[in-house]
Amino acid sequence: MITGNKSNKPQIVFGLSILTAIYWCLGQLIDVYDLAVVGAIFEILWLPMLAMLVILPIICVINLVKEKFKVNSLYLYSFLIILSTFIYLTLKS
Repeated sequence: MITGNKSNKPQIVFGLSILTAIYWCLGQLIDVYDLAVVGAIFEILWLPMLAMLVILPIICVINLVKEKFKVNSLYLYSFLIILSTFIYLTLKS
């Protein structure tokens, strides 16, 4: 087994940004309160997803600066996903 210093942090941030985008877009597209269970889950996850919508871009920008703005960085794509989600939520409302 080969062990390296490669971190899974970019993949985790990318996955969380996709999860956050899916959560907010589905919340806008479907009626989450149609079923009580789905509405309850949506309400429980609301505050953590709102925090991720704010914290993830900050994490992405900090790491992009550390990586000297590489084009193939997952942080860049995570930032673009969160930014497009934020724009979508702003224009949809």
